[in-house]
Amino acid sequence: MKVLLSIKPQFAEKILTGEKQFEFRKAIFRNNCVTSVVIYASSPLQKVIGEFDISKIYEMEPDALWKETADHSGISKEYFDKYFQGKMKGFAIKVGKMTKYPTPLNLEDLGIRTPPQSFCYVRKH
Repeated sequence: MKVLLSIKPQFAEKILTGEKQFEFRKAIFRNNCVTSVVIYASSPLQKVIGEFDISKIYEMEPDALWKETADHSGISKEYFDKYFQGKMKGFAIKVGKMTKYPTPLNLEDLGIRTPPQSFCYVRKH
C-alpha cells in the first residue's frame, strides 16, 4: 500500500537527489501495510513527482531523532527544532529505493481531488 505525502518542493527535490534521506513527520500513518510514499511537491509546483520505498520508520523524542538522522536529514538543526517544537515525539521515514517520474502527475491522475494536509492513502496507481 502507498501513501501520498505533501512535501515542500525544495525538500521533495532533495529526496529525489539523495541529499535528504529522511522525511520528518509529527504524525504518522497507522496502517502497517504501507510500504511506499508517493511524493506530492506542494505549492507552487503542485505535482506528483516521484515515490520511494520506506526503508524504516523511526519514532522517538526529537533530540534522539535528530542524533539518529542529522547526517542525512537534508535540513538544518534550526529548521528541525522549530518543526518539532513542543512535541514529545517525532517520526522520520527513512527513504529507500526511489523513482523520479519522467513526467510529473496531477493529483487527479491518482484519483485524489485535493492535496492532503499530512498524508492520504493512495488507492489508484
